[in-house]
Amino acid sequence: MGGAGVGAELCSDGQVRTPAPTRTGAIIGIISDTHGLLRPEALAALRDSDHIIHPGDIGDPAILNKLEGIAPVTAIRGNVDREAWAKKLPATNVLEVGGISIYVLHNLRDIDLKPEAAAFSIVVSGHSHVPRQETKNGVLYFNPGSAGPRRFRLPVTVGRLTVKDGKVSGEIVEIVPGFE
Repeated sequence: MGGAGVGAELCSDGQVRTPAPTRTGAIIGIISDTHGLLRPEALAALRDSDHIIHPGDIGDPAILNKLEGIAPVTAIRGNVDREAWAKKLPATNVLEVGGISIYVLHNLRDIDLKPEAAAFSIVVSGHSHVPRQETKNGVLYFNPGSAGPRRFRLPVTVGRLTVKDGKVSGEIVEIVPGFE
């Protein structure tokens, strides 16, 4: 009885067509501190994202347009985003993905609320160029580091959050190895 599998379809020509596997959960790509530079390696690392967050220091509105070609984007302005186009972006933002509430700001030092009291599961920030993730009081604080020009001998990175069954896991992805 060789079955074709759940969801498989037997075609008139005798071929078995099996649907592509579906992913459960959501992938959120996070890119920060691009400072006008959107590397092809960053685009490649973000390509499977269901949503993208850019927590500021974008540097060029064309970056947001390119990111929107991959997935819906939530972006805020950072301290270097001072031109007219950037004034349309909020200083902070809130979104929900897969039942997880996310607070986005550029500089973590400027946070003006207690995320755990406001029922946020994740706080996404940028500014420092230092990739970091840590959980405090049940809240994941996630900084993807910088995907723009390398500074201070820091790695060039983006981040990825996976949301599944109401839980989240984070990953820092180095997109340019070593030093340039």
